[in-house]
Amino acid sequence: MILIAMGVSGAGKTRIGELLAQRLSCTFTDGDAFHSAANKDKMHHGIPLTDEDRWPWLAAIRAAIEEKQRDGQTAVFTCSSLKRAYRDVLRGGDRDVRFVYLKGSFEVLRERLKVRTGHFFDPSLLQSQLDTLEEPGPDEAIEVSIELPPDEIVARVIAQIALEQQQQQQQQQQQQQQ
Repeated sequence: MILIAMGVSGAGKTRIGELLAQRLSCTFTDGDAFHSAANKDKMHHGIPLTDEDRWPWLAAIRAAIEEKQRDGQTAVFTCSSLKRAYRDVLRGGDRDVRFVYLKGSFEVLRERLKVRTGHFFDPSLLQSQLDTLEEPGPDEAIEVSIELPPDEIVARVIAQIALEQQQQQQQQQQQQQQ
């Protein structure tokens, strides 16, 4: 299973991703590590990324996902995954790739970005990301409010995954009985 913590900048993807990986005893990979120097420079200077900027970045993350899958590993990644088309690239048609949408209001996100240090993202780009965001539906992601404490977010995600796995097992058993 591959989990991808998604959302706009300031949603807590890295923190929640690290906690999920810890709870699942698996690896954690921050999708920001796959950005080119040019992408990081653009964001640092308040220039929004285009789709053309993002496609190579998404392809690099997808390649890392495939590597984990080939090795049979469970892993947690982070990636803003703002559009459904981006999520489709990352998913690559695999049912074992699940998104965790960390949803928050502009006000909460803005406050988080004001106090964040050491990141290349210019906080002035928040509105641009929110404008680009195509919120995932329940068929695409587990949605959790970022206003919950991090441990509660992780607990809800783990509980939802367990419920989905139980439902899949029940469906498989019913199909075998037919």
